[in-house]
Amino acid sequence: MYAKQLLILSASVLTLCQVCATVIALSLFVSAFAQANQAGAGAATSASAQDSQAIKITRSGSQPSRPAPAENFTGRVRVEPLFQADAPARANGARVTFEPGARTAWHSHPLGQILIVTAGTGRVQRWGDAVEEIRQGDVVWTPPGQKHWHGASANAAMTHIAITEQQSDGKRVEWMEKVSDEQYRAPTRAQGAPAGSVSGAQPRPSQRAIGDFSPKLAQLTDDVLYGDVWERPQLSKRDRSLATVAALIALNRPDQLRSHFARARTNGVTEEELIETITHMAFYAGWPNAVSAIAVAREVFEKK
Repeated sequence: MYAKQLLILSASVLTLCQVCATVIALSLFVSAFAQANQAGAGAATSASAQDSQAIKITRSGSQPSRPAPAENFTGRVRVEPLFQADAPARANGARVTFEPGARTAWHSHPLGQILIVTAGTGRVQRWGDAVEEIRQGDVVWTPPGQKHWHGASANAAMTHIAITEQQSDGKRVEWMEKVSDEQYRAPTRAQGAPAGSVSGAQPRPSQRAIGDFSPKLAQLTDDVLYGDVWERPQLSKRDRSLATVAALIALNRPDQLRSHFARARTNGVTEEELIETITHMAFYAGWPNAVSAIAVAREVFEKK
């Protein structure tokens, strides 16, 4: 009888030990699971922190452009968002393309604005000042609170990158009335704006040469030919000079060759290269044209 009771007691103790072992195992599992979750959360937080410090690349064309709102612009304008900086930075940027004659309304920026002209010819004006011409490569800084407008010239498109900062309330621009046609067509400083608003600007070559007799042709020459075509990035100015010189030799245009020989030298074409171009063109455009071009080149080179 005692042996039977001892056997039952032993079985009970064994069962109790198994239960305790199971409880301990479950406790260890729960503890390990909690630690794993905590480690995972920490790793995620660390990864998130690292991501916020990583370099961000926004690929060209990944953010589609949209038409600019008609209530704030005149003419055809498209806006392509470029970036919106994360806090604590406050800057944002966009690429804006104006078709000929298009422009913004009058407006101001509470923290100012930077414009970087990337293509074409445009106009910018601060309230009370003369209209200024802007070209590819120009950088325009408008101080905070200054009423102004900007856009393309009448005959050439213009693209610029606009960079502004926003206030803590999110405001970065205050729009005003539209720019009238009369305001838009006002003469630029280079075209003889009032002396009080001109700070030493000189007329451009076409204005000096023919502006008094044919102002429209001078404007088209400066705005379209030199302001747009010559500024296109597909050909360097050096290559454009060589192409232009070759065409003028073929057409036997000595008057235009004088100015373009000088322009070619400014654009990096050497005298030897120009003489070789004339020699090359003799076989395609004729000996008389080449001889005439040599005479013009000698005249220009001796005046340098």
